[in-house]
Amino acid sequence: MTCDTKELEKSQIELTITVSPSDYAPFLQKAATKIANKMNIKGFRKGHAPYDVVKKEAGEMAILQEALESVVQKYFVEAVTEEKIDTIGMPKIAIEKLAPENDIVFTATVATLPSISLCNISSLKVKKEEPKVDTKKIDETLNAVRGMHAKEVIKKGKAEGTDKLVIDLDMQIDKVPVDGGQSKDYQVYLSEDHYIPGFNKEVTGLKKGEEKTFTLSFPKTHYQKHLAGKSVDFIVKVKEVYERQLPELTDELAKKLGQESVEKLTTLITENITAEAEKKAEQKCEIDMLDAIIEKSTFGDLPDVLIDAERQKIFYELKSDIERNGITIDQYLLDIKKTEEELFAGFTEQATKRAKAALISRHIAKEQNIVISKEEIDEEIEKIKVAYAHNKEAQENVKKPEVQDSIAVMLQNKKTIQWVKEQLFGKENKKKEEKKKKKAKKKEEKKK
Repeated sequence: MTCDTKELEKSQIELTITVSPSDYAPFLQKAATKIANKMNIKGFRKGHAPYDVVKKEAGEMAILQEALESVVQKYFVEAVTEEKIDTIGMPKIAIEKLAPENDIVFTATVATLPSISLCNISSLKVKKEEPKVDTKKIDETLNAVRGMHAKEVIKKGKAEGTDKLVIDLDMQIDKVPVDGGQSKDYQVYLSEDHYIPGFNKEVTGLKKGEEKTFTLSFPKTHYQKHLAGKSVDFIVKVKEVYERQLPELTDELAKKLGQESVEKLTTLITENITAEAEKKAEQKCEIDMLDAIIEKSTFGDLPDVLIDAERQKIFYELKSDIERNGITIDQYLLDIKKTEEELFAGFTEQATKRAKAALISRHIAKEQNIVISKEEIDEEIEKIKVAYAHNKEAQENVKKPEVQDSIAVMLQNKKTIQWVKEQLFGKENKKKEEKKKKKAKKKEEKKK
């Protein structure tokens, strides 16, 4: 393997890496085995065909392309280590030459730490809000628990209280049907908040067979950006109304839910809601801290490759979110009337902020010698393995060096955030964290 380096503007370096056929030969054998596992080759069991047979059946180029990712990963890491380049973020890889029995040539554009003038963190004014627990939410959760065991009886009268309606729903904007806004036998529970504020109020009082048209605004934070904040006409036809007879909240019901009594059930729900409120308060505090540090610190030119990597992450996060809601990225782009390039451009401000937060974390970790031990990484890997015990892909992924590097960065960021909290809020925060950990440990021991 040979490597040529070229310094670029904005704290970037371009590596041109050449890998000879003798260097990548071992990867071809592994790639051929992978291909053989997917193919039906006459005379051989899956995965047991020799290399020459796989080469004849699948072709040399197919084997080389299967091996490419592993070759690039290995020799990129090797090149960065040999050149002693301290990179940050993901590299931008471009394949320059790829042909069987020839050198593989690829470029890797990497970001290095730009100059950062960090503010005096301990002098920052960041308000740490106390978590607020809404007692109304506890009652709502207890009612929801009762609702899980509710008996539903067809009702002739008006829908009210905790009733359920079964409706046909049609959503329109300017008399044009909203894509995906039509639903048959859509169930509405009056005791639960609808994702469109005011929807339950509009359908309350309706009877079987009645129709109603009304207009409501979608929340500005709705995941479907083409609908967020817009006024939509709702046309509903009630097909059935059910009275939901909720059981009394008794110790017997609590036992069905795995708790000894109503008191224990209420305590558990209160603890969970409190923990959620504390988590949200901590998250807000961490965001406010980073925002304050970014605002008061100064940065050199940020590497384009670093901002592009953050934009890519934001894009995949958005893609995962909308796909979870049954919408394809192509449909989403069509709905918001944007191209993928325009969508990416819109992420620039958010990506720049995230890139600065990553740089600050890295800078503080370096200054304060915040390091992650192999034991800490191994411990986190074991937690992931337990959490994804039945997911073979996840079990394999944690073995990859790049995944383990990401785990190390995540753990280092956590430690860095903790250090920042100590500077801003003193040792009191550390005591709270230790108390929380002990509480969590006791909970885990009880489960066992």
